[in-house]
Amino acid sequence: MIVCVCRAVSDRQIRSSLREGAQTMSQLRADLGVTTCCGKCGPRVRELLDEHRADEARSVGSLACACAAA
Repeated sequence: MIVCVCRAVSDRQIRSSLREGAQTMSQLRADLGVTTCCGKCGPRVRELLDEHRADEARSVGSLACACAAA
């Protein structure tokens, strides 16, 4: 689905940029040009960034050392 109409950036492109290491709105802006024109995509881009961060936090939590639970 297109998230940024001005730059024709899809949610897939945003997720791909996040998987490749983008960690902030500034990095997504630099990588993809999102939020640089009208800014209407900002809230959805932020949602995708927050979802990615939450997924990463869950992944890191599930990799915790078993000895920490003892």
